[in-house]
Amino acid sequence: MGQAAVAERLRASGVRISPSGVRYIWQRHGLETAVKRLQALADDGADALTPDQQRLLERGQLSARLAQVKVAGDATPGKTSATGAEGEGLSRHELILHVAAERFAAHGYDRTSIRDIARSVGLLPGSVYHHFPAKEDLYLAIHREGFRRVLERVKAAAAEGSDPWDSLRRACQVHVAGMVEGSPVDRITGHSLAMIGDHTLYDKIIDARRAYEQVFRDLVAALPLAPGVDRALLRLTLLGAMNWVSVWFNEGKRSPQEIADVMVEMLKKGVAG
Repeated sequence: MGQAAVAERLRASGVRISPSGVRYIWQRHGLETAVKRLQALADDGADALTPDQQRLLERGQLSARLAQVKVAGDATPGKTSATGAEGEGLSRHELILHVAAERFAAHGYDRTSIRDIARSVGLLPGSVYHHFPAKEDLYLAIHREGFRRVLERVKAAAAEGSDPWDSLRRACQVHVAGMVEGSPVDRITGHSLAMIGDHTLYDKIIDARRAYEQVFRDLVAALPLAPGVDRALLRLTLLGAMNWVSVWFNEGKRSPQEIADVMVEMLKKGVAG
């Protein structure tokens, strides 16, 4: 129940309190969101929640977990930000994108259904179809959003470089970090940079991919290189190496930033003794 409904229920039972008074009490006890109140009820006993309340709690917990990996400032334009007025986490649109990206990354496009995604989000399949008419639309929306986010971050990072090599290094840091540490949307977009099995789907994201690769084309074009170096092959070699990091990355050894630094340093200085 919301604060107004609680105040009305209390007034009907003889307790005079305003909605803002209810919220003040909730805040004092760490119960200011519906998810926190449901968790408190759940802690009182396994059978304290109805099935609908349990689904709402699970959705809120998932939303909070996804919000932790959501990069600040990358909310979808026109959508609710990661933390709303009641602190309930991601908007339904964003939540569907994140959960779908997780399932596509874990199980593949063909082995993931809208029903699977809806179950993970805590919605009925019809609610997912309300936002995305088909699975293909959802898959493409994930990639477009992912490309938009990484394009903004890479451009901003490169602009802070002190010279062409430093700009490339900073851009590569963002790219590799997104591949292994980013949100599910970031990770699946990065994976598609390396490979995608469905060429029909690939053709529909090619413009977004080309816009992103143009950033690296410009960065490589600005490098002071030896005469005769094939800049296109150099760019493709670097992108291919970075895209493969997600396959062999082992947390606890080199950080994504360190990996990017070493890759660029090897390109710059070479590896011959």
